[in-house]
Amino acid sequence: MAIPSIPMVDFSCFFRKDDGNGIGKQKIIDEVGKACSEYGFFQVVNHGVPLDLMNRALELSETFFELSMEEKLKCSPISTLNPAGYGRMGSYIGNNERLRMCAPGSSCNVFPCSPTGYRKTMEEIFKEFEKVSELVESIINEFLGLPTGFLGQYNNERTRDTMIAWHYPPATDITSNGRDEHQDSNCITFVLQDDVVGLEVKKDKQWIPIPPVKGSLVVNIGVILQVLSNKRFEAARHRVVKHRGRSRNSIVFFNLLGTDKWVEPLPQLTREIGEAPKYRGFVYKEFIEVRGKAAAVNPPSREDLTGVDVYEISTKED
Repeated sequence: MAIPSIPMVDFSCFFRKDDGNGIGKQKIIDEVGKACSEYGFFQVVNHGVPLDLMNRALELSETFFELSMEEKLKCSPISTLNPAGYGRMGSYIGNNERLRMCAPGSSCNVFPCSPTGYRKTMEEIFKEFEKVSELVESIINEFLGLPTGFLGQYNNERTRDTMIAWHYPPATDITSNGRDEHQDSNCITFVLQDDVVGLEVKKDKQWIPIPPVKGSLVVNIGVILQVLSNKRFEAARHRVVKHRGRSRNSIVFFNLLGTDKWVEPLPQLTREIGEAPKYRGFVYKEFIEVRGKAAAVNPPSREDLTGVDVYEISTKED
């Protein structure tokens, strides 16, 4: 039996001037919408992020994580309120390492001086991720039949967008998990992988590997879009499995919300079409706090810590 794979979508028609009557773009909009509905994941090529920039960002990230611990710790976060910077992610996932950055120019960033050009490269690719994020947001907006620019206006506080360079050491006899099964707690996530297999998505109780494809980005939706779409989209559970004998590097961009943003199923997808909302509304900050409390009470290896299920409206009769 053939191993299933997540859809691959080509965005090249969005960068051409010869799309005619827009049939090509509509085809891509339909493909993205179908992928978000069926998998919560897809890969995209010809997305506008320069290949040489992607390669350089991964190479410099790998070089940074090969530095001595003394050097890396110089990039430790300034405070717990602004956790940008270098960190190790605990023994339960094998002491993975990460370097987290906020938007370029933000005062919360603690960035390394070495390797040479790393900060500049990461700021460049952050801006490119912002562009492709806006494009995917507009495609999803169109597929859902929302007013032009609706999602962009709703999620207009982009200062909280975050990018993380991840480093997963090789698997050992103690652990093969890089990151345990989870859903993302944001809107949309973009993943740039190196050439080491590890990312997997769960569908119909089966784990589907997402092999790295040169020049591609992996895109997945988070639970916020799951709520906004009234579960027309469902954030897929995914994990990272470590490779024996090789470390793995990736760069992940998170499209986030402002902490005070109100989240609920959109009226265009509920009452305006006669459908009952599947979630009650909440403030995003409240959701993050619920998720944090769940992480504090339960072991880190539990299946899911998102907490979005606490807002789900039961359809059972009392």
